[in-house]
Amino acid sequence: MERIMVIGVSAGVGKSTFARRLGDNLNIEVHHLDTFYWRSGWVEAPLEDFISAQKEVSSHDKWIMEGNYSHSFNLRSKLADTIIYLELPLGICLYRVIKRWLSNLGKTRPDMAKGCNEKLDWQFIKFIISTYFPRKKEMKARFADLQKSDPEKLIVILKSKPEIEGYLLNRKG
Repeated sequence: MERIMVIGVSAGVGKSTFARRLGDNLNIEVHHLDTFYWRSGWVEAPLEDFISAQKEVSSHDKWIMEGNYSHSFNLRSKLADTIIYLELPLGICLYRVIKRWLSNLGKTRPDMAKGCNEKLDWQFIKFIISTYFPRKKEMKARFADLQKSDPEKLIVILKSKPEIEGYLLNRKG
């Protein structure tokens, strides 16, 4: 477990926090995909820059890459030896997104690109709600395909706060 991909069913599921804690436990550097994808002022980076940054990280022996970004999922999943997927209920994800927004008003989170102050709008809430259930179904199919093509790849699915905490406790240095 040295090249780890942390993904989740939705924003607010806890990917960044989980990845940070896991990185601390395993002494592996964490790379948040949001810092590669966004430029100051919420401007999207060119796709080739975004992909290039991920390839650079993957050239290292050990890494944790955190974030969903479906257009680079296959790149990361091929390179990772471990995929950790977090799937908490939709209500918890929405609650956490709102809480995160309120806690970080006017600030940029450490897992976000500089100059991207925390924001929340109806479009983002709608995105979370409209993609939650299709993504659950899609991830189940993706994991089945991955297990067929690469049975050695470790896929960890954590579906509750106790499962997440237990997993992290068992990986303390």
